[in-house]
Amino acid sequence: MLSLLIGLPLVGAALIGFWPSKGSPTLFRNIALVVALGILAWTVAIATQFDLASPGVQFSENLPWIPQLGLSYKLGIDGLSFPLLALSAFLNCIAIYGRGETVERPRLYYPMIFLVNAGITGAFAAQNLLLFVLFYELELIPLYLLIGIWGGQKRGYAAMKFLIYTALSGILILAAFLGMAWLSGSSSFDIGSISTDNLSLTTQLILLSILLVGFGIKIPLVPLHTWLPDAYVEASPAVAILLGGILAKLGAYGLIRFGLQLFPETWAIVGPGLAIIGVVSVMYGAFSAIAQKDIKRMVAYSSIGHMGYILVAAAAGTPLSLLGAVAQMVSHGLILAILFYIVGIIEQKVGTRELDVLNGLMNPNRGLPLTSALLILGGMASAGIPGLVGFIAEFMVFQGSFSVFPIQTLLCIIASGLTAVYFAILINRTCFGKLDNQLAYYPKVLFAERVPALILAVTIFILGIQPAWLVRWSEPTTTAMVANIQPAHPAQIAQKLNNFAP
Repeated sequence: MLSLLIGLPLVGAALIGFWPSKGSPTLFRNIALVVALGILAWTVAIATQFDLASPGVQFSENLPWIPQLGLSYKLGIDGLSFPLLALSAFLNCIAIYGRGETVERPRLYYPMIFLVNAGITGAFAAQNLLLFVLFYELELIPLYLLIGIWGGQKRGYAAMKFLIYTALSGILILAAFLGMAWLSGSSSFDIGSISTDNLSLTTQLILLSILLVGFGIKIPLVPLHTWLPDAYVEASPAVAILLGGILAKLGAYGLIRFGLQLFPETWAIVGPGLAIIGVVSVMYGAFSAIAQKDIKRMVAYSSIGHMGYILVAAAAGTPLSLLGAVAQMVSHGLILAILFYIVGIIEQKVGTRELDVLNGLMNPNRGLPLTSALLILGGMASAGIPGLVGFIAEFMVFQGSFSVFPIQTLLCIIASGLTAVYFAILINRTCFGKLDNQLAYYPKVLFAERVPALILAVTIFILGIQPAWLVRWSEPTTTAMVANIQPAHPAQIAQKLNNFAP
C-alpha cells in the first residue's frame, strides 16, 4: 500500500511529462488534480486500516535492494509518520488546485510537484537510513526548479540558496547515518538493526550533533534559517505551501525519528540545549515578523517561530509534549497553507503585499471581505485562539514541556502572545481603514478561487473543536518513543560525561 502511495505521484509525473500531444494547461491541471485526489483517496484507504492501538510500524514492506551496502527497500508507517503523510497528500491537492490554470510550462511544473510529493512520502515511510536519504534528496532538484522558474523577481538567488543549504543538510545527515552504522558494527542500515547502545557517549554526542545540524537546516532553526525567508517569499504561493506546510515537517520528523528514537540516553543530555535553541527560534521569529512590511515575509518569519515550539516539545521528551509536537506539525502546516494562499490572492487582486500600501480590504463593496475574513481566521489560528487547531497543539506543547523546562516554556508562551501582536498589526493594516483610492474596485474573488481557503478553514475549525480526531493517530507511538528518555540534571550530565571515554 505504501509503494502505491509513492508510485502514484511518479505515474502522474510521467503521464503529464510524456503526454503524446501538446495539450492545454487546463488539461494538464485536470490530470494533475485527478492524480492528486487519487493519492489523497489512497491515503484515506490506508487510514481505514490503520491500527490506532498499535505503537509499532504498520503496513511494512521489505525487499532486498543492494545488500552489500546495507540498502533495502523497507517501508512502514506509525503514529509519527502517518499524520504527516496525510498532511502531505492533503496540501498537495491544495497546491495543485490553488495554482489555477495559468501556470506556464505545465508539462514541467506538475511533474516537479509530483516528484516532490513522492520524495516526501518516501522519506516519511522509509525504514532504512540510506533509503531515507535517497527520498530526502529526491525533492531537492524539483523544488529548486519550482522556485527558480516559477518564483518572483529574486527567484534565482533564492533557489540557489535553498539548493546549497538543502544539499549541505543531506550531506550531514548521510555522514551521521554512515557513522551510526559503521561504528555500531551493523551490516544493515535498517532502523531496527541500528543500535547506538554500544557507542561511547562522546561518539553519540558527535553523531547526534551532526544530525541536529542537518535536520536543523531543514526545519529551519536559528541560526540555520537564512534560506527560508528568501525561498518562501520568492516562491509562488503554491510552492510556498509545499515548502512551509510539508518540507519543514520533514526536518522535524527526522529529528524525532533518528535523533530522539535512536539516541534516547544522549537526547536527555542535549535536551536543555535544544530547548534553548527552540526558544531562541521562537523569539527571533516573533520579533522579526513584527518588523516586516511584506506580509508574505511576515508569515515566513512566523513559521520560524512556530517550528521552534516543536523543538522545545521534542527536547522535553514527555509523552504529552511529543504528542503536542506532532499536533503542532500538522497544525502549523494547515495554518501556513491558508495564510500563504490568502496572501497570494491579495497580491493577485490588489497587486502588492506591502503593509504600507494595503488598506481597507474588509470594505464590503470594493474590497475583499471574505478573503479578509479568512485572513483573520488564519491569524487567529496562528495566535492560538481557543476553538482553532493552533490552540490545542500549542497547549499540549506547553503543558507537556513545562514540567521539564518551565522557564523555556514560559518564554514560548510569551512569544505566543507576540504572535497575536504581529497578526493584529497585519490585520489592522490590511483589512480595516478606508481605501485610499475611492475610485478603485478590486477584482472579485471567484468562488472557485476561494475553495482551497474554505476547505482549510473548515479543517482548522473542526480539528480545533475535535482535537481527538488529530491526536488519536499518534498517542500510542509517541508514548512508546519517549519511554526510554529520562530528563537529565546538570550533575547527572557531568557524571555521565566523566564515566564514558571517547
